[in-house]
Amino acid sequence: MKDKKHITGIILAGGKSSRMGTDKGFVIYKNKAFIQHIIEAINPLVDKIIIVSNNPDYDIFKLNRINDLIENAGPLAGVYTGLHLTTTENNLVISCDVPLINSETLTLLIDEIDEEFDIVQLESQGKTMPLIAAYKKQCATTFYTLLTKGERRLRVALNQLKVKTILLDKEQEKFTKNINTPNNLKEIEL
Repeated sequence: MKDKKHITGIILAGGKSSRMGTDKGFVIYKNKAFIQHIIEAINPLVDKIIIVSNNPDYDIFKLNRINDLIENAGPLAGVYTGLHLTTTENNLVISCDVPLINSETLTLLIDEIDEEFDIVQLESQGKTMPLIAAYKKQCATTFYTLLTKGERRLRVALNQLKVKTILLDKEQEKFTKNINTPNNLKEIEL
């Protein structure tokens, strides 16, 4: 595994959460906010954690919270903000809507970081997961260029870079489930 002193964890908590009806980072699962589950999963793997969110309520976690540098531009802007402000070359980016994520699954990403690829992402249940991925800091330049041209889609941005995709086995797929609606939450609480 890479030395954690050279990795920053970037948690994206700036989405509108319209399908959930409330800020997803603060939704409770097993007596903890979603974001607390994310923090606990990444903390052993990184030197520091940044939360990208304009919501000052996240300050309760006593971590470095930063506002989006480009507002209302979706996850591409959130990733850009985190990468622009990080001090490490390697960065673990995770959205706050995957409360089942664990350190073991994230270690698979970290172990695949190398000089050849800009991004290492997971593939789970037939879908690539650019919001559970390791990004090089230099991706920020490409993302900024696209954002200034009006592009908001993260997948379009990824097409401009070298991406390695790690296929998860069936046992690990459950840890990457996005919880976007109250029904999704009920499914994992069963």
